[in-house]
Amino acid sequence: MTITVTSQDNTATGDEESEVIRLTADVVASTPNGLVLLIERGWPPHEGAWALPGGHVDLGEPSREAAARELLEETGVRVDPADLRQIGVWDAPGRDPRGRYVTVAYAVTVPADTIAQAGDDARTARWWPLTDLPPLAFDHADIIAAALTN
Repeated sequence: MTITVTSQDNTATGDEESEVIRLTADVVASTPNGLVLLIERGWPPHEGAWALPGGHVDLGEPSREAAARELLEETGVRVDPADLRQIGVWDAPGRDPRGRYVTVAYAVTVPADTIAQAGDDARTARWWPLTDLPPLAFDHADIIAAALTN
C-alpha cells in the first residue's frame, strides 16, 4: 500500500511538500527451541542479505493478513493471522534505501519441526539459532530484539 502525505511547508507562500510512504508487514517466526526463520533476499536492495519474511500490504488488506500472506509466499509456512502478535511499528526515515517505508512487525511461534521452503522473492529460507544470527538487512535485528522482549 502506498500513501502520499502532503504537508504545508510554508503557510505564507502555500508551498507544499509531498512524501510517498509505503506500508509493509514483517514476521518474526520462531520455534520453542530458539530458532528464527529468515530469508535470503533475491532482489535489491540488500540482494543476497538475510532478512525477515515480509513485504507490501496490498490495497484494502490489513497488515496482519499481509504478514501471514507474505510468510506463506516467501517461506511456505502457513499461520492463522489471528495467531500473529503485533510487536511494533518501525517508521524511521531512511530505514529502507528505496524511500519511506513503514512496517508493522508481528511475531508467531510455530512448532519446532516446521518446514520452510523458499518461494516468491526469497532465494533461500532457513531456520537460524537466535544466538547465532547472520548480519541482517534493514533494521530487522532491532525487530527481532523487540520480539524477544515482548
